[in-house]
Amino acid sequence: MRIKRFITVCAVLGIAAFAFSKPNAKEQASTWWVIQSIDTMKYSRDPSREKLKDPSYDRVIDGQVRQIAETGATHVAIGTPYDEEFVPIMKRWVSAARRYGLNVWFRGNFSGWEKWFGYASISRDEHKIKTAEFIRNHADLFADGDIFTPCPECENGGPGDPRRNGDVAGHKVFLKELHQVAKDGFSAIGKNVESGLFSMNGDVARLIMDPETTKALGGVVVVDHYVASPKQLKEDIIALAKQSGGQIVLGEFGVPIPDLHGNMNEEAQAAWIGEALRAVSGVPEVIGINYWTSVGGSTRLWEGDGKARLAVQVLKLFFTPKIVRGTILNEIRQPIAQSIISSTYRYATSGRDGKFVLPYLDERVTISVQAPGYDTKQVQAGDGNQEITVPLVKREESFWFKIQKFLHRLTGRVIIL
Repeated sequence: MRIKRFITVCAVLGIAAFAFSKPNAKEQASTWWVIQSIDTMKYSRDPSREKLKDPSYDRVIDGQVRQIAETGATHVAIGTPYDEEFVPIMKRWVSAARRYGLNVWFRGNFSGWEKWFGYASISRDEHKIKTAEFIRNHADLFADGDIFTPCPECENGGPGDPRRNGDVAGHKVFLKELHQVAKDGFSAIGKNVESGLFSMNGDVARLIMDPETTKALGGVVVVDHYVASPKQLKEDIIALAKQSGGQIVLGEFGVPIPDLHGNMNEEAQAAWIGEALRAVSGVPEVIGINYWTSVGGSTRLWEGDGKARLAVQVLKLFFTPKIVRGTILNEIRQPIAQSIISSTYRYATSGRDGKFVLPYLDERVTISVQAPGYDTKQVQAGDGNQEITVPLVKREESFWFKIQKFLHRLTGRVIIL
């Protein structure tokens, strides 16, 4: 019965772990979320044309990307349009990201979709053609672990919002087809880039992200979501995960939005963010956060002169969690593979060498270690970045194991018979 229960737990955890392939070269277990991103749209999109031929802007790009990397982020989100006109400045942002060891979340679009910068409107079919061409012609922009969103908040352009134009079915079909175009494009250039994270308004997500659509878009729902309270944020995420059957990424998240939160000083902003991140950190379906924004706007993390606001340290606490590393061994010091090491919010699986890495947020953490055929053991860890060894005791010892155990006690060596 215990073995059956253990297998069931492993199956559930396995589904959660592999429904979304990690888009980052960093070790997943050392971060709290798979995607930890900060958005630069105010600087990577809005002044794109103005700064195209301004070499001094590289100092601004470098400064922002360096500060984002220092928070423990895995990605920097850039909103530079995908039109050929803007590729040179996009390359400057991408180059800075690589310099500081960050992956890129491409959250731009073709300007014609929302008629940015005076571009003429484009159709859904034109968007698909342009997306395929952009990926094919600019393979050098992308690295394994990047994220490419072909059409962020797609409801804001093209034929319009499915909440108002009545074309829910057409909107779903377009996103699915565009997702496939991007997947095929990255496969053709041999790059492991995630292309299914279509960010959308929370109300749009509730309208279109049923289980079938969610699965077709990679099993992840991305919401650009601003709400009045951390409690509401958590409730909305849980409801959306249940409705869609998918994992959740907060594609845009930040405070204050004056119409929702009024004006906040630095202390109030930091407190709200801390409460919200604590609330969503315990929701297992949440696999990513993109904070909106780095510099510029009411939700900014840094002032224009580079001065960090208090919220930066709060975000860093979640982006750089404490780590417990360890090895799971049996009584004769043989490593135990595939054991489950879990805390309140996270779990890890030991490798063939018995080693594991588990992140945690609090000052101390109690971890539970389970492996088939062994008694479950609980261990307390604390102080961060420590190495522990956890010995497990077999519930039933075979004849051969008893001999190995006896010889181990005599010699102190690992005996393999």
